[in-house]
Parts: sequence; C-alpha cells; structure tokens
Amino acid sequence: MQIATKDIDIRVDDSLMRVYVAAPIAMVDRNEDGEAVADEDGAARKYPGILLFSEIFQLTAPIKRSVERLAGYGFVVAAPEIYHRIEPVGTSIAYDDIGRMRGSEDARRTSVAAFDADTCATFDYLGGHSQVAPGQLGTMGFCIGGHLAMRAALQPHVKAGVCCYPTGVHNGRLGQNANAGTLERLGEIKGELLVVFGGIDPHVPAEGRKVVTEALENSGVTHEVLTLPAEHAFMRDEGPRYDSERADAVWWKATSLFRRVLVKDGN
Repeated sequence: MQIATKDIDIRVDDSLMRVYVAAPIAMVDRNEDGEAVADEDGAARKYPGILLFSEIFQLTAPIKRSVERLAGYGFVVAAPEIYHRIEPVGTSIAYDDIGRMRGSEDARRTSVAAFDADTCATFDYLGGHSQVAPGQLGTMGFCIGGHLAMRAALQPHVKAGVCCYPTGVHNGRLGQNANAGTLERLGEIKGELLVVFGGIDPHVPAEGRKVVTEALENSGVTHEVLTLPAEHAFMRDEGPRYDSERADAVWWKATSLFRRVLVKDGN
C-alpha cells in the first residue's frame, strides 16, 4: 500500500512536540489508465491509528522506516519525539556511545507524567485524524518505547499493543521515576498485548523476562510473550544487532494482531 508522510507539531505542557506521521494514500485503486481513483462510494477509506514509540535515540532513520513499514500495511501511524521538552525540535540522536549516553540522560530527565501526557496528546491527534477509524487505536514501541507502549495500553480505548524488548518494566525504572508502577497496573489493560524479548538481551535478562511474564499471567490480560534468540534492538535495521529473519517474524506477528483486533468491517 502506498503511503504519504509528514511532520506535525503538537503543543504539550507548553512544549512543541514533533510527530512523524505516515498514512495510506487516500486513493486506494487505479483505473485502466493507471490513474488513482477513490473507493466506489467516493468516501475516504479509514484505517486504524497506531501510536509508535521510538528508542532512546528518538526519530532516527530506522524508526522512521518502521513507521513507514507499518503504515504500508494499512494503518495511520504517529511517532512523537519523546524528549521534546529537552532536545531541539527535529533532534535525532546518533547510534554511538555518546548518543547512548545522551539519550539515557534525556530519559532520566523526563518524568513518567510527561511521557503519559505525550501519549494522551498523540492519541488525541490520532482520534481526530480524518483517516483514522473511530475507536480503532493501537500502540507499538521499541526499547524504552516498548515500555511506553505498555503504558499507553493502559488507556481504556487502546485495543492492541506491541511491546518490543521493553526496558525498565521488570524493575519499574522509567525516566525520572525509580518505580513507574507499570507492572502493578497491568490489570487495567482492556486490549491485547504482544510482548517481544530477545533471549540474549542484557537489558532485559532472563529473570526480568520472568517477572514480566508472570505479572502478565496474573493480570488476566490477553497476551502473548514471544522470546527469540536475538540481542537487544534486533529489529533496528541498522548496525550489527539487526536480525532480519527474526525482525520479519515480529512484524508478521504485530501486523496480524493489529489487523485481527483493529480492522473492522473492511476498514
């Protein structure tokens, strides 16, 4: 499916939050001359909306490609800059040691309340988007973004979430907060979760994966935990950690979940 992309700005807590948005092109078919045409009834087709959270490096090229890839399956995807209160608008942090230190420090300077406010603001944007089907919202994220996606799934209107190697869930650490309380609130989740771990990920070790898995099982949330023999950030399509086969397996699982839960009545 062809897509269009753009940057939009949302004001949150007197800070300008840049959001990268990708959406299917409204014209969904072509005539015999190859020209794009609308649906038979002339109405704009609507799609589920997905809030996608980045790693600590913000909206890098791999994250933007993830946004675009997901949109190509028939979703309107919005990815906010998670450090807009600290970094200049449009900042993408490098995948190197200095960048890792910078991104981690930015995380430590951001409160859970601020992250949650960004979640609500982005969902409000998606809820008002002309191409988003009413009530069909999901979330996805990587690394710290996996944790943020799990917290986003606490919102009662979120029907599906994909949390890829979420950091800080097992020990409670998120941003400024030593205990964000995410695990304790899992029972509030109304939708369905897919939680993905790398089996050789030092950031979420075996004992941490066990803590999260047991908490999900005890919460009663509909979920699947998928552990693959891969490193942390194995879905990032840049650098030595990338594992294309296992990344593709997760993308298949994620898009299947979103389509099964969010796509209704042909939308």
